[in-house]
Amino acid sequence: MTTIDPYLLVRAIALYFIFASTTALWMWRRPGRRLVAGVLLASLWNLPVVLALNLLAVHLRWWRFDAHGGLFLGMPVELYLAWAWLWGAIPALAFPAAPLLVVMAFALAVDVALMPAAAPVIQLGPSWWLGEAIGVAAGVLPGQLLARWTLRDDRLVARTCLQMIAFAGLLLFVLPAAAIDGSATAWVNPATRPAWQINLLAQALAVPELFGLTAVQVFAARGGGTPVPFDPPRRLVTTGVYAYLRNPMQTSAVVLLLMWGAVLGNAWVAATAVMAHLYSAGLAGWDEDEDLRQRFGVAWTAYRRGVRGWVPRWRPWHAPDEAHARLYVSQSCAMCSEVGQWFQQRQARRVLIVAAEDHPSRSLTRITYESPDGSAAASGIAAVARALEHVHIGWATLGFFLRFPIICPLVQLLTDASGGEPRIIASHANGPDAHR
Repeated sequence: MTTIDPYLLVRAIALYFIFASTTALWMWRRPGRRLVAGVLLASLWNLPVVLALNLLAVHLRWWRFDAHGGLFLGMPVELYLAWAWLWGAIPALAFPAAPLLVVMAFALAVDVALMPAAAPVIQLGPSWWLGEAIGVAAGVLPGQLLARWTLRDDRLVARTCLQMIAFAGLLLFVLPAAAIDGSATAWVNPATRPAWQINLLAQALAVPELFGLTAVQVFAARGGGTPVPFDPPRRLVTTGVYAYLRNPMQTSAVVLLLMWGAVLGNAWVAATAVMAHLYSAGLAGWDEDEDLRQRFGVAWTAYRRGVRGWVPRWRPWHAPDEAHARLYVSQSCAMCSEVGQWFQQRQARRVLIVAAEDHPSRSLTRITYESPDGSAAASGIAAVARALEHVHIGWATLGFFLRFPIICPLVQLLTDASGGEPRIIASHANGPDAHR
């Protein structure tokens, strides 16, 4: 009588369980486009989470794996993918509107039942339940929030932030780990380098990160969407970093992978940058071009002709018929007037320097930037940062940095403490008593 290898049985059942449950839920829910997007994003969130959790579990002796062949950092690939799908796609399909505490309790209960059943492949330690609880909190909860916000087209900024964290985990953790593990090559732990090298490397890596992050920020703030192809911006974005470079996120990812490969001392990690570039410039680029051409027509064609995909322009591109932005500065404030003169001297493109007293509808309290693209007005340091985008790529890069959520209020606070605090500048259009 032939006996079934329990190790193969556990790994086969993991895939079968995921396939069967997904098929059943798919036939039941008949998910629309946004639910499908949420399902995929929830699973993508869990790929770096599950990998990090299992590495931590082995280190802390929560559990370990006893398996041979088809391993990824010591973990069976089947269990890795099934785990990420179980914490991401399955709850998103099964419970798209259930209370999150119920979903988390259900996920924890399923894991408590499945983990002992996965013996002998998974061998549990005495405190394995602690790792499970941490995993559910770090994997299931954010993943389901991302799925639900995507389904409801809600919480644009929050879901964009979660997407950004998930893709950073894939780009800088999962992909390099796969390259190193698959090639069985050595790598250098960055933490073992001298402090001055770590500091220098962190600053070097921050440059391409800046371009990628500001592109995500512009997509959400001015385009009304996210970087994910199935959750894209509603409007064609041609301002900010996109006035200089057509593919800032892809360029950022490629440069980061090249630099990360150098930091880790592994050529295979750097080689993933080449593959990423070929994919982005080839199949993905062709698909994106067709989609944007269908959605935005002539506007996209003109933009594509004017802005290169991988090499930034020195001066920003603007459509020939694009209206001018306006930077309102007070004539009665010496500091504000100097700011306006600074931009005029540098021939900032497509931005008019206008007296704050001449604002057509309201009294202002700070330097104010109003864009012709319909995005929200910016004031203070944020306004100066937006105006810097009209000069050239050097000053624009500073503007990108100043607009980040933590940096902008901090610099504004320092500016206010140095004499740049808000002052009411009455608009002539509202009469002399408008500010009282």
